[in-house]
Amino acid sequence: MTETFKAVLISRDEDKKQSVAWTELSEDDLMEGDVTVAVEATTVNYKDGLAITGKAPVVRRFPLVPGIDFAGTVTTSSHPDWKEGDRVILNGWGVGETHYGAYAERARVNGDWLVPLPDGMSAKDAMAVGTAGYTAMLCVMALERHGITPERGPVVVTGAAGGVGSVAVALLAGQGHHVIASTGRASEADYLKELGAAEIIDREELSGPARPLGKERWAGGVDAVGSHTLANVLSMTSYGGAVAACGLAQGMDLPTSVAPFILRGVSLLGIDSVMAPKALRLEAWQRIATELDHAKLSSIASVIPFGDVLSAAEDIIAGRVRGRVVVEMP
Repeated sequence: MTETFKAVLISRDEDKKQSVAWTELSEDDLMEGDVTVAVEATTVNYKDGLAITGKAPVVRRFPLVPGIDFAGTVTTSSHPDWKEGDRVILNGWGVGETHYGAYAERARVNGDWLVPLPDGMSAKDAMAVGTAGYTAMLCVMALERHGITPERGPVVVTGAAGGVGSVAVALLAGQGHHVIASTGRASEADYLKELGAAEIIDREELSGPARPLGKERWAGGVDAVGSHTLANVLSMTSYGGAVAACGLAQGMDLPTSVAPFILRGVSLLGIDSVMAPKALRLEAWQRIATELDHAKLSSIASVIPFGDVLSAAEDIIAGRVRGRVVVEMP
């Protein structure tokens, strides 16, 4: 008899109405791939929340197992880079969007999509960082390539109490930056200061329509919000500064002008974590393993059982989640 395992499955009916249910799958139900992984930990990212609630068209194939990232152990492999027992991480590549994802106890994927779990990190540690933290590191690396050093002046992080923001605050503060954390939750001020934020500002300062140019307040920034917030961040970035943009919590639009770019030489650095080349992924995860203060992971992350993943998806969309949510698999 074929062994089955628990999974979340998103379906859509003839009227294109989406539904989400718990189900039992077997490895025969999984999609094509040359590596099968026993999923030990996953996360609830903002994108996962959008997928499960149907608030945005994240899922582009039905039915689909959601979940965009996981860490676990290889059970079978025909890929030359991986063998049974290898510890691996997956982020992106359309997993949880077009390919069966992490919200199942087994995943079968293309071995080219995997990176090794760094030495000294557990599966839960890796997912406390997760796609959000890996994206934050890609943002920090992009700012470094643009020459944004602590000596240039403060840096701003928007959506600072969220997954990307929390890790970005910790990473940038760890490098010696004066970090200005923007959040809509005043109650999270102590949490953000523990991560290393030097100043806390209310997101209302940035969430309204932006002027073409504002007072120069920071040399760089990490933005996971988009829309008016990103427009304001750009308008207040100092001469020659740069902003790494990776999210759209406020919206996908960018109601700004060319003024910051042509009058102050500001650069907008687009960050894509889904299809990032393997060399960048390897660098990001190795640096996370060595540069992120792992003592802060316990304050950044909360751990929930697999059975709570649907309610956690609702919470993250409603803005009730601080930092990272780690899902511990059975």
